[in-house]
Amino acid sequence: MSSLFEPITLRKLTVLNRIWMSPMMQFASDATGVATDWHFQHFAARALGGVGLAMVEATSVAPDGRSSEFDLGLWNEEQAESHGRIIEFLHGQGTAAGIQLVHGGRKASSGRPWSTGGDRTWQTVAPSAVAFGDSAEPVALSVRDIAEIVDAFGTGARLARDAGFDVLEIHGAHGYLIHQFLSPAANHRSDEYGGSLEGRMRFAVEVVDAVRAEWPEDRPLFFRVSATDWLAGDTDDPRPGWTLEDTVELATVLADHGVDLFDVSTGGIVPDARIPVEPGYQVRFAAEVRRRTGMPTAAVGLITEPKQAERIVASGDADAVFLARELLRDPNWGHRAATLLGEPLRFPPNYSRAFGRSTNTARSS
Repeated sequence: MSSLFEPITLRKLTVLNRIWMSPMMQFASDATGVATDWHFQHFAARALGGVGLAMVEATSVAPDGRSSEFDLGLWNEEQAESHGRIIEFLHGQGTAAGIQLVHGGRKASSGRPWSTGGDRTWQTVAPSAVAFGDSAEPVALSVRDIAEIVDAFGTGARLARDAGFDVLEIHGAHGYLIHQFLSPAANHRSDEYGGSLEGRMRFAVEVVDAVRAEWPEDRPLFFRVSATDWLAGDTDDPRPGWTLEDTVELATVLADHGVDLFDVSTGGIVPDARIPVEPGYQVRFAAEVRRRTGMPTAAVGLITEPKQAERIVASGDADAVFLARELLRDPNWGHRAATLLGEPLRFPPNYSRAFGRSTNTARSS
């Protein structure tokens, strides 16, 4: 069996392969934060195409944490229930269902990427009153405000649990609120949530603790991290930033607080970082975190070809790959990978006229 198609068990969940669907924002809610038919087809197509885990996009734990009014939310029961048929369908195809929780902080209220104006905006918040590029200046959070957001992550975890998700991921990357606390590029606080590395990690640790308190012991918890800001410490850019060394320390700490896998990306804290983008450019960070901490990792970033993904997993650089844009271009990427790597296809009996006898198997846990 190829490494890419070997099952992996995290806590009591077994995922059938290492081809995972990355959380990709769709801006397709109806402004109430609920999942719609668009989300159903988005996930159903990739499940039928062979992914082992499908992760729902960055889903805000509070109204003001959304990037746009069309983002998914998870702060009430109606929103949680709207995922029910998606989860049921994914499970029917042997695909594990995950959801990523987020608060956008100073990067909230940015609108849909294709909008030509008219999207609703609101006041944003952040660790410090420091704007992202030329966006509006956020309001610095008080300690009480911070506690309320920590509680909101806990509520989101409870709702995700009750909805039936198998995996929960905390979004601590790409310049969103948790990353803003972590990085000295955005966090200028002098209280217990700023200054030292320990202080800047405090919010992330509190969020993980609040989530793990609600998230079942038998279900895995992921944490997405930007392993570097591509600023001082990792490049010749003199601006202070979050570094790979900081990431290794964070992974070590969060492993002790119940995080099971680090989803390793990079960047997002400033709009003008110089990033050497090329195929697989972020894989080395996942490999380094895995090597230095012993913690399972997932790799992301311009992973497009099955043999490339196979090398990443087979070499031990990461335990799985998260695919994003490539799955938008090719929902059946998992089938293509199986064919190229000599693995049996996984498909429902409804499609047997095209593929032959079904090899679809139920999810095990």
